[in-house]
Amino acid sequence: MLAWLLLPAVIPLALFFFFPYLIQDVHYVLAKLKLTRRLIKYKQNNYTILDRFLDVVKTQPNKPFVYFNDETFTYKDADELSNKAARVFLQNKVVTEGDTVALFDRNEPMFLWLWLGLVKIGCSVAFLNYNIRSKSLLHCLNCSGAKTLVAGAELQAAVEEVLPNLLEQQVTVFILADSCKTAGMETFKDKMSRTSSEPLPKNLRSHLTLQTPAAYIYTSGTTGTTFALRSKFSASQFWDDCRRYNITVILYIGEIMRYLCSTPKKINDKSHKVRLAIGNGIRADVWRDFIIRFGNVHIREFYGATDGNFSLINYSNKVGAVGRENFLNKKLFPYALIKYDIDKGGPIRDSSGLCIEAAKGEPGLLVTEITLRTPFPGYLGDLQQTEKKMLHNVFKKGDLYVNTGDQLRVDIDNFVYFQDRVGDTFRWKGENVATTEVTDVISLADCIKEANVYGVKVPGQEGRVGMAAVVLRDGQMFDSVEVFKHVENFLPVYARPRFLRIQSSLDITGTFKHLKVKLMEEGFNPNQIPDPLYFLSEKEKNYVPLTLEIFNSLITGKITI
Repeated sequence: MLAWLLLPAVIPLALFFFFPYLIQDVHYVLAKLKLTRRLIKYKQNNYTILDRFLDVVKTQPNKPFVYFNDETFTYKDADELSNKAARVFLQNKVVTEGDTVALFDRNEPMFLWLWLGLVKIGCSVAFLNYNIRSKSLLHCLNCSGAKTLVAGAELQAAVEEVLPNLLEQQVTVFILADSCKTAGMETFKDKMSRTSSEPLPKNLRSHLTLQTPAAYIYTSGTTGTTFALRSKFSASQFWDDCRRYNITVILYIGEIMRYLCSTPKKINDKSHKVRLAIGNGIRADVWRDFIIRFGNVHIREFYGATDGNFSLINYSNKVGAVGRENFLNKKLFPYALIKYDIDKGGPIRDSSGLCIEAAKGEPGLLVTEITLRTPFPGYLGDLQQTEKKMLHNVFKKGDLYVNTGDQLRVDIDNFVYFQDRVGDTFRWKGENVATTEVTDVISLADCIKEANVYGVKVPGQEGRVGMAAVVLRDGQMFDSVEVFKHVENFLPVYARPRFLRIQSSLDITGTFKHLKVKLMEEGFNPNQIPDPLYFLSEKEKNYVPLTLEIFNSLITGKITI
């Protein structure tokens, strides 16, 4: 009788003991299902993101929408300014419903007014990276099919470079300025100042559905509810901006969190209202440093891709993880980690031609099934690239998966970790070397502030040999012996970088990720590289200067590695 009375108390305790994350896992799946149901309802009612925005305009017109420098724009302001922007396009008769307009601009509120305004008149937007120039600019514009280009005033020179081509293709060009002397370019701001801010007829966008493309993205982008914009990211001003605008949620990507941790410490580092940080690309050591220095900010590291059909998020505060694997989530949103051949550049298949799942703890290529719940729209105007992204006959004949190009790993507790991009991982001494793991380790050396690890070709050697471009900490000299000891203690033989390149700074992408291709192409030739180069000498237990003599000995095989 006593046993039966104790049973209701024992069962929850037993479940918690054997499945400590069960409640979190179930809560996550239920939240995801709730979101899915909401999206289905939106789809049935054709309720778009613009409709949501306009509803907030009605209910909270005076709520701040954007902070920019010393300006505050409310939801009502955003609505009226986007109406004015839309009317410029209508009055100049440069767009019709379903057209795409290319937007080439930096971070500024006008970016949002244009996007919202174009959606209001039933048009899509192609977001062009403001760093691209010349042929790249033309290529991205042509991919979108846009016949109208709107460019920021600061980017006028970049547009003038390709203006003859644009005019030849009959592209209408607007510059976000009040005046412009260049023939073939029209001004926008002066026209916008003269237009009405009255609401636009809803029939202009009556053809829109949730399947209609709202935007074409070439680089990652995020939006929020009320948020602050800077024209350029500034690590030194970041926390001052957070305090100034009472920021509660921050977004990060790539190396941003490390940049914040690298700024000089201040007495008010923990004096802010930020409670949540959402993003991806934070290293485990930076994660810990960030919490210690800036206080109890909940970090929600996630995995996802703009062109993907799947995502994970770390809802358990497990340092370094991008999420958790659980049965319910995997059943509803099917995915798998499969074995991948680095040398051949494709998945490993069994005798029946099907893929093989990676074992727990083993890195595997993430593939995500294409279903009605997780569709894959593909790439605009590029069927070949869309097909290249898909994998057929993965676990059974006729199934179809997205090849994410990312390697992930699941540990014994079912936490999922990002391992590497398939193209970044290289093979050496019969082993796969994950550049992210080596980067994490070498960045912990006392004198090294930042590292970018990649593989280089050495004549006579199979695979690629590890090399690291590093930036030294401020005021520090390169301690070659200490760095040697560090990599010897914390990295297996095959993963130790054989070459080091000391740089003043590392090149990054627009999303704050390290650039590797150029470094790989430049290799380790001291005749062609102006930066100091070092070679790992097992004999001397040191990283020694890479002289021309050592280089030639490596090339001819006199020195083996």
